[in-house]
Amino acid sequence: MRALFALFAACLLAAGCPSAYQRTYEQTTERLQMEQHAADEREAAAHAQASRYAAVIYFDVGSADIGPEGQRELRWFIQQMQPYPKAVFLIQGFADSTGTEGANQTLSEDRAGAVASYLRAQGIDSSRLIVQGYGARSTAAPNATAHGRGRNRRVEVTVQ
Repeated sequence: MRALFALFAACLLAAGCPSAYQRTYEQTTERLQMEQHAADEREAAAHAQASRYAAVIYFDVGSADIGPEGQRELRWFIQQMQPYPKAVFLIQGFADSTGTEGANQTLSEDRAGAVASYLRAQGIDSSRLIVQGYGARSTAAPNATAHGRGRNRRVEVTVQ
């Protein structure tokens, strides 16, 4: 009888342990899911804040050199991005319609690359930079005037 009682007690104990383990597992899982959800919400809010900022850098005809005004614009942008160390930047280069399509494509890529190099030199990790060149496509202004062409020789930096 004692052996039967001991066996019965052991079975009850064994049956109770998995449920206690299961409750602990479920509570821990729920807590971790809540923490992850909160972290995701914080990251989404930070991305929304960072997305409010952009920089546009203009270039001289046929040049991929960042002038003083462009450097000032990039320094301001970097300062605004300090609170967002995970932000990824889309760097898009453009050209005006002067020159050949191939030359404009190369020039737009060189301009975007120059901006990316500047950002890297300021401590922005390369993994956070997406660099694209569009040539004379996607104009910001008509190419019919010198002013319009000047608006099209640009690089736009936005938060991805």
